[in-house]
Amino acid sequence: MVDHEKKSKILHLILLACVAVAYVFSAIHPFDRLAWFGQMMPAVLLVLLLVASYHRFRFSTFVYVMVFFHVLLLLYGAHYTYSQNPLFNYFQEQFAWQRNHFDRVGHFAQGFVPAFLFKEFFVRGGYVKKGKVLWLIVILSCLGLSAAYELSEFALVKILAVPADLVMGTQGDYFDSHWDMLWALIGANTATVMFGSFHDKQMVKMEKRSIKGKESK
Repeated sequence: MVDHEKKSKILHLILLACVAVAYVFSAIHPFDRLAWFGQMMPAVLLVLLLVASYHRFRFSTFVYVMVFFHVLLLLYGAHYTYSQNPLFNYFQEQFAWQRNHFDRVGHFAQGFVPAFLFKEFFVRGGYVKKGKVLWLIVILSCLGLSAAYELSEFALVKILAVPADLVMGTQGDYFDSHWDMLWALIGANTATVMFGSFHDKQMVKMEKRSIKGKESK
């Protein structure tokens, strides 16, 4: 039990260190400094929140790994902005897409990863029991988070008078925010349906280790 606890903490520290390195690379000569600041802020706030709550409420390693990849995606997107991602510019040329679709990937992840965070917090915190109500609350929480993100982008554009396409990546689509929330909804449903049982097993294992740890003291 002790060895597993130490290994988990070491892995979590490695993930945090890798995030710090990725942050530095993301900050080096971004496409637009103001857009980078606005788009990387959710990643920084998420990491700070998880670090601050680590000793009060520790998520499973599975969740931390998912968050790690999500943060990397956010920092990568912030460096180039969501509408000028070079990889998806290449895809746009190759497949004759009308827009750079990195934005869609980012918002899919915006629903996919938080679904695990919300679910684990509600279940292991004892706030909601497993079942259809839990699924509904998780989905609505992810959708609410996505809507809050869209409103924050709207506020940034209005307050600082930044071009909407630079911050929001609308690319001329008046329904871009609606598409973003839809993809977050799809991501949240994908997480709960396809990976729900696997996540449940990870939570059960963590609870068993926690009980054994308390009994051994």
